[in-house]
Amino acid sequence: FWLIWHPGSGRRWACALRAMPTAVAPAVIYEVASGVATITLNRPEQKNSLGPEMVNALGDALAAAMADPAVRAVVLTNAGGTFCAGANLKGSGEAPRYSLVDIFRLMRDGPKPIVGKLKGHCVGGGVGVAAACDISVLSTEGQLGFTEVRIGAAPAMISVVCLPKMRRADAAELMLLGDKISATRAAEVGLVNYAVVPGDIEAKVADIVAKLLRGGPNALAATKSLVYRVPGMPVDDASQWTSDLSMKLFGSQEARDGIQAFAQRKDAPWVPKSKL
Repeated sequence: FWLIWHPGSGRRWACALRAMPTAVAPAVIYEVASGVATITLNRPEQKNSLGPEMVNALGDALAAAMADPAVRAVVLTNAGGTFCAGANLKGSGEAPRYSLVDIFRLMRDGPKPIVGKLKGHCVGGGVGVAAACDISVLSTEGQLGFTEVRIGAAPAMISVVCLPKMRRADAAELMLLGDKISATRAAEVGLVNYAVVPGDIEAKVADIVAKLLRGGPNALAATKSLVYRVPGMPVDDASQWTSDLSMKLFGSQEARDGIQAFAQRKDAPWVPKSKL
């Protein structure tokens, strides 16, 4: 791997650049600036399909973002007109180091909120990656579809992240028919949060990220954890766990700083000084 550093407030590296004399476009571009890691799927000629190279690079980028204390939030986006076309059926020579299940686990269990800036179509496994984002914005130019049944397969692994977001009736219709749906319908059934015209997607994502950065880092991590853990817990266990979590958070320095800032009608110390 080559590591590419850029001077200034941000830094950038490219995953899956092979050590060879001629330049090879990276499968994933990773950039950090102003507390935000931006991960860009960068195989537009392959419709950002999920071959081993792409999955390995995405896994490395997600792991780096989650481990970096300078990163407060993650934006996952794409180059080209397709966010992700699902599995790369042509195969690849690179040995896999992550599975799609690993990617979903990194996205779910990682403490940083992930915002999907989906600038194009999401198909098959790409729907799963989109649904695994904590908050997602899909361009109205893009369509979304569970097309697996059309090739004799099923949306098996991605069902784990998609079904919790959908009514059973919608899930049955979309997964069994294999039709592609509009961004507006995708938002209506809960697979994404927002459908916006292409010219508005940058501003919408920037607004979401700015609001996330107003939340305390530990508070965001705890809130993300309870969103995914509580629904699957027995009521008594959930009540005890959330009670312990609440006491821990209210007793933290982060909460003391936040409460003091609220009382003084000023921003908490973790809020970026510049307006985003």
